[in-house]
Amino acid sequence: MSYLNANIPPIYCKLRKEYLYDMDEKYKGQDMECVVFGITSIPGYAILFNIMLPNGACFWRLPISAFFQKRYDRSQVPDMQPHELELWNSFSYYPSVHCFDYLIGEEGKYRGIDKKFYGGNYLFTIDWAHPESNILDTEHSEIPFEHKCAHILALHNGNYAAQPNNRILWNVSSYTTDTSWPDYKVQTTEWNVENKGLISEDTDRMFYDIEEKKRAEDETFE
Repeated sequence: MSYLNANIPPIYCKLRKEYLYDMDEKYKGQDMECVVFGITSIPGYAILFNIMLPNGACFWRLPISAFFQKRYDRSQVPDMQPHELELWNSFSYYPSVHCFDYLIGEEGKYRGIDKKFYGGNYLFTIDWAHPESNILDTEHSEIPFEHKCAHILALHNGNYAAQPNNRILWNVSSYTTDTSWPDYKVQTTEWNVENKGLISEDTDRMFYDIEEKKRAEDETFE
């Protein structure tokens, strides 16, 4: 797990040029190519992306709304705000980037804040955790009912999005046949298989027994 910065699968795409000039309106409508190769994760901020430009310059910490797919002209792609493409800020300084084999190439659709669905294809997933028990954990990455991941999607409208599990429905043609919107509940249970009143046999045997631990009130004294 990385601290602050993490590698991602490189994305060859285009950049809305005003993001290189502190959102100067003079550059709106212009674009240039870039390679997105990393992220920065800071709690309280959107997921931030780090890029290489054709002139050799690196530019750090741009939101997902700065980019659109290389095969489109800018006039074909709607300008969308960061909060329309990404629902939550980073949950921790410790991001994990993973590409799930099962989801590679699969199509999903997310429900936006405008109640409309936006379709796209899976690229990779960002998740967060707290890796060090000796550091005070003030974040929400490991609280069951607060945790969110961010699946990065290449949208059919040319933009990119970062959306959690509870906003996406996937279309896996060999498996997903139910077309209803789920009504599941937020998970609040902390799953733990230890401390369940069991104790291992006090022995040097490799295949030791597991027994129910006697409670003090069950013991009798003579």
